[in-house]
Amino acid sequence: MFNPVIIAVIVMMVLCLLKINILIAIMISGIVGGLIGGLGLQNTISILISGMGGNAETALSYILLGTLAAAITSTSIVELLAVKLQKWLKNKKALFVLIIAFIGCFSQNAIPVHIAYIPILIPPLLVVMNKMKLDRRAMACGLTFSVKWPYVAFPAGFGLIFHGIISDSMTQNGLQFNKMDVWKAMALPGAGMILGLFIAVFFSYRKPREYKTVEADIKAENEVKNIKFTSREWFTLLAIAAAFVTQILSGSMPLGGLVGILILLVTRVIKVKDADQTMAEGIKLMGFIAFVMLVAAGFAEVIKATKAVDTLVVSSANLIGGSKLLGAIIMLLIGLGITMGIGTSFGTIPVIATIYVPLGMKLGFSPMAIACLLGTAGALGDAGSPASDSTLGPTAGLNADGQHDHIWDTCVPTFLHYNIPLMIFATIAAMFL
Repeated sequence: MFNPVIIAVIVMMVLCLLKINILIAIMISGIVGGLIGGLGLQNTISILISGMGGNAETALSYILLGTLAAAITSTSIVELLAVKLQKWLKNKKALFVLIIAFIGCFSQNAIPVHIAYIPILIPPLLVVMNKMKLDRRAMACGLTFSVKWPYVAFPAGFGLIFHGIISDSMTQNGLQFNKMDVWKAMALPGAGMILGLFIAVFFSYRKPREYKTVEADIKAENEVKNIKFTSREWFTLLAIAAAFVTQILSGSMPLGGLVGILILLVTRVIKVKDADQTMAEGIKLMGFIAFVMLVAAGFAEVIKATKAVDTLVVSSANLIGGSKLLGAIIMLLIGLGITMGIGTSFGTIPVIATIYVPLGMKLGFSPMAIACLLGTAGALGDAGSPASDSTLGPTAGLNADGQHDHIWDTCVPTFLHYNIPLMIFATIAAMFL
């Protein structure tokens, strides 16, 4: 009960539930864990700081992708897409949601703008949704799918970062695993998310729902009608393609982001005099998540330094009784709780890997099964968490006219339709991988 690992995680979850900033919560819980583990204050802080380097590449990826995203959103590509969708998809509710979800997936992989596309694309489409009498809870599920499923299932863009974190965390905890194999481990949980999307669109929220068309909706719709495709948009597409190809060929997300930014600078989509401002916008967009990743890596190093993980693993294995099924369920539930509190799947992985990797090996799970459990435990809670980008982004777009509640219209629907299938499918996968 007084294991430093357990206490540190409990402290973190309590602080997060009390709405304490996640950076402060992770640092405090890391210090508490180190002190209880007998490391001393100075040694704990030293390990915490030195351990941050473990996620340096991930943090750099976020900063560069944030800059690229800021540059992309300064063009009219997303607005032009909104215009086309208005023309193509009138009165086709289910298809409308699925197309938005599919297009949104590119925001994580091919065009790494993350959630930045949602507040740009969705408000002009609210008038169309209102005419369709589309239940916005279905669209919330579609948008959350678009920013969550790609990194869970596909090793490019943010997916490459996520899979790299899983691979690195496993390696750092004594189990070698290639990041380009992570998608195989996550294939079945990813299929569960697709099933959840279909249930939301075709069953849960298929009935018509009335919304008022307010002045803000009409204004947003009119603002995008006169936008034209110029050379800036063509050069932006070139930068996007180059960044995508580079990261696939090199396996390096920072290099891909850098190539994309350089092309935007050379073609003057980003003017040299505006480069500092664009970089600042990128840091504003993604910088916080980057720092969360750094501090999470430091926390993991402190936990490992206490040498309390081995004790916890042995006692947990004895408590579970060697049952792989029970072990998988408990590991997934713990991951759900931590991610719900932290609000970021990416920051959860280094925290839980210190426990999950040795526990998984103790229970006899294969490396592929451990990768599946670790990745899914991190992904659980991203959908449904009030503090997650995966819910805040959709709400920012759908509530532009004040008719969409963050908790009941985004968090609850996405929690039910994605976390439940993820739990079920990951448990099944862990038993057979």
